Formats: sequence, C-alpha cells, structure tokens
Amino acid sequence: MAFSFNISMLSLRTRIFITMILLIVVSSVLLASISIIQFKSEAKQYHQERLENKENAIKEHINYILSTTTYPLTTENLPLIFKDRIYELSDIHNLEINIYDLQGNLLKSSKAAFAIDPVSPPIPQYIVKLVQSSVEKRYVDIKNIDGKKNRSSFSQLKDDKFKPMGILNLPYVEDDGFYERELQNFLLRLGQVYSFTLLIAFGLAYILSTYITKSLKTISDKINETTLRQKNQKILARANSKEVDLLIQAYNAMVDELEESADKLAQSEREEAWREMAKQVAHEIKNPLTPMRLTVQNFQRKFDPDDPDLIVKLNDYSNILIQQIDTMNSVASAFSSFASMPAQQNETLNVVDVVELALEIFNEEFISFHSEEEVIKTKIDRTQLIRIITNLVKNAIQAIPSNVENKYVKVSIERVDESVHIKVEDNGVGIATANYRHIFEPKFTTKSSGMGLGLGIIKNIIENYKGTITFESEVNEGTVFTVSLPIIKN
Repeated sequence: MAFSFNISMLSLRTRIFITMILLIVVSSVLLASISIIQFKSEAKQYHQERLENKENAIKEHINYILSTTTYPLTTENLPLIFKDRIYELSDIHNLEINIYDLQGNLLKSSKAAFAIDPVSPPIPQYIVKLVQSSVEKRYVDIKNIDGKKNRSSFSQLKDDKFKPMGILNLPYVEDDGFYERELQNFLLRLGQVYSFTLLIAFGLAYILSTYITKSLKTISDKINETTLRQKNQKILARANSKEVDLLIQAYNAMVDELEESADKLAQSEREEAWREMAKQVAHEIKNPLTPMRLTVQNFQRKFDPDDPDLIVKLNDYSNILIQQIDTMNSVASAFSSFASMPAQQNETLNVVDVVELALEIFNEEFISFHSEEEVIKTKIDRTQLIRIITNLVKNAIQAIPSNVENKYVKVSIERVDESVHIKVEDNGVGIATANYRHIFEPKFTTKSSGMGLGLGIIKNIIENYKGTITFESEVNEGTVFTVSLPIIKN
C-alpha cells in the first residue's frame, strides 16, 4: 500500500518546528553551494589568467629571439631558430613549449628527445581552423586527463611583417590543490558552526511552536464544539499575543450572532427547500408540455383523412406524445423519491434520427436542419436527447425579436474526431459578455418569464453522459450553442 505524505495533515506546531529547522538546513546548504561555486570560479579564473600571463611573457621572449636571429623568418627555419633557445625558454618560464607549422605538424618541442614520440601527432585540424578563424588568432583547448584539467593554448607566430609562419602551443596542467584544501577547511568550519546552530534551533523551535499554538489549541477546541443546534460557550481566557486575542474576540462575536440567527436560519432553510422543490417540479413538468402542445397543433393543422401516410404520421405524433408523457411521469416519480432528474437510461441511438424527430414538433418555417452524415451513433437516453434539442431550439426561437426580417434557427450535426457536435445557431439578440459565466447557473435568466433552470439542467444531463456544452455569442448578432457527445464506432 503506497504511503502519501501531505503537509496539511500536520499540526501548526509541527509545521512551525519543521519550518525553522528547514530554514537552518537550507541556508547551510545554500551557503555551502555558493562557497563551492565561488572557490571553483576563483580557481578557474586564476588558471585562465596565469596561462594568459605566461603566454604573453613567452611570446614577448619569442618575438625578441625572432628579431635578433640571423636566419630568415620562415616556417622552415623555425627549428633552426629555436634549436637551443626553446629549452632555455621552457626553463625560464617553467612551461612546456611546442612549435608547429601552419598545417599543425610539430617542428620543435621543449620535451627531452627521449620523451618525444618518433612521429609526434599533429594538431587536430579543427583546432588549426579555430586558430586561423578567430579574431585573436588564438584558441584554448580544455580536456580532462587522468582526473586533472589540462588547458592547452594555441596561437600564431608571426614574422616582422605580421605574416603567420607557425603555431605556438603551451600545455598547462591545472593544480587545484591549494583551492581544494581551502575549500575543505572552510566547509569543515561551516559544518561545525551550523551543527551548533542546528542544536540551538531545535530548542528554540520547540519552545516557540509550543508558545504560539497553546492559545490556538484552545480556540480550535471551542470551534469544533460550536454548532447551530445548541447554546455555545464563549472563550473567557486571555491570549498571549494580540493577533490571537483578536481571533478570540471574533469567535465570541460569532457566537452571539449564531445564537440570534439560528432560529431564523432553520425556518428560512425549510421555506427555501420547499420553494426550490416547487420551482423545479413546475419547470420539469412544464418543459414537456410545450412540445406536446406543438405536436397536437401540428397534427391538427396538417390532418388530412385522405392522406395515404396517415397511419405512419399518426404513429409518429403518438410516439412523440408518449415520449413526453413518459418524461413527465419520470419527473414525477423522481421528485416523489427526492431526486431532481429522471433516471438515466443508456441507449445506443442514431443522433441524426433523434434530432430530426425532435424538430418535428416545431412549426416555424425558419428552422433548418443539416447533417453531414446519415448515421452517427452515441450512447444517451432518447428522452433526454429530445429534451436537450427542444430546450435549445425553443430558447433560440425566443431569443429572436419579432421585428427581425430574416429569422433563422440552424440545427446541424457533424463528426469531430471522436465526438458528435450538435449545433443550434440563431440570429437573435445574443448574450452580453457580463452574463457569460452565469448562463448555466440555476435560476439565471434574461427572459421576462420562466424559472431559468433549463440550461443548467441540460448541462447536467450532457455532463452525465461525459459530454460538454459550450456557446459563442455576439450581441445583436446571434448565438451558437454546441453540444458535444462521445460517439460509438460502428
């Protein structure tokens, strides 16, 4: 069984104690880290400057030799010019010196003859190119060999006309022994100081955390005992700090207010519960009555005894009425058992057919329907889906002012990735930006009539089937509601 630690489960006293200890530990780690970085930075800068100083001194000495030699200043004569002088230079500056031609081949080295390989390896071509392409005609190659950092500088040698005639190489092995010893001594002293500080911090953290939380524990016990159903006792003790004393005063004032409002709150809750129940029952029963009325009116208007499809149409109208009656029955049953919605029934159905059937109850000629496919299946209660469509279409119709000439309500269906999108678009008054975050709240409405429960209820229905409902709107332009439901692959 996995163990998960949550700091919020700890008491305030423990958290104060841990925080103080952590501050000491973190500060010591930060200081040690900064010191290590500083020592390493100083060592790096020291070796870099030391190599540059040695290189400048050696080049000045070399330039003097070149200016006083009797040999012509050419690449071929470099071994002759520095035949004996290179050992003198190496001893004076205590540094190995190598001279290469412009292609990177070794011409002369201060190493003893027996230490030089029969065929000395040339300078890697990438280094030769870096030396030639750099502004300073210089490059420093850094490598770790046997755990030690080796710096090797490469720079051009030039004749009296500043024409390149060779490459000077100065290998340099960094010796960080001094800095490492200083760093170890510093960390040792730092550890001793912080160990002593940590012991003191343990004692202070314990005393301070106990002192701070003593009064808070008393307040916490009283708050846990506070309830609306009985008379609550005030805290009579004085606190050991101004902040905690203000908290005690606030608690005592709250006790007085609770005692005065307990009876009023109980009565208000009972009235509000019955009022809310009545509103929801009325809305849920009224919602299917509208499509039933429209269905009967549509049947009355289109009734033709001689119509060859009379039986089929009569069955369709009857099915619609039966579905709405079933919805009312489900609502009544649900509310009678203290539920707010009909029981959820999962059915695999063709969204296109159900939406088209739901639109049959509307007589408005400006309502249009379009689907990119004939069959798109999802899992949802048929009655609930009809309820969603009728509610959205009815809202769209009511959102269009009577003075608009080219009214339209467009209902469309399309497949988007693994979802089916049902869009209901109108050219009504739109939704103000200030109302965006309230649009799905229960009892919110911008209409002059109605309870404003419709969009909140259908949002719950859609989310119960792992779907979403969103909208886009512009004032005086119109609104588009989009219902997204997961599809079932054939």
